[in-house]
Amino acid sequence: MLTRKGKYGLKALSFLAGAQPEKMISLSDIATARDIPRKFLEAILGELRNAGFVVSRKGKDGGYRLARAPEQINMGLVVRAIDGPLAPIACASSSRYERCDDCDEKSCEVRRMMLEVRQAICDVLDNKTLADVLAQMQLDDLLEIPCPE
Repeated sequence: MLTRKGKYGLKALSFLAGAQPEKMISLSDIATARDIPRKFLEAILGELRNAGFVVSRKGKDGGYRLARAPEQINMGLVVRAIDGPLAPIACASSSRYERCDDCDEKSCEVRRMMLEVRQAICDVLDNKTLADVLAQMQLDDLLEIPCPE
């Protein structure tokens, strides 16, 4: 499940992706525009900076911007950087596998189903970029405009 931290991180990145590429955006502007608590956003942007998705600068003209083009930002990697593995349970994780205490993994129907869930999540997120997300938002906006009769 995507945590609130993950959701806010994605919202912040989409806001930055909509800005001019080299323009630094203040923490306050992002927090206000996306309705994210400022302190929480500061921590999230710090994680995104450490993972190489955003760059920051302090001072009068400081703020945040994307570290690379939206086409180069993979959504699966972003979610993993913020929330960790995409698997809904530890025994279905490929990167942080942990054996369950209460079942036989070879015959566990829950694990088998969660492996499918993990794969479906990976198939979507690992094949989407931030640019794809923005394009879908713009398409959705266009579809909401009524056609003149």
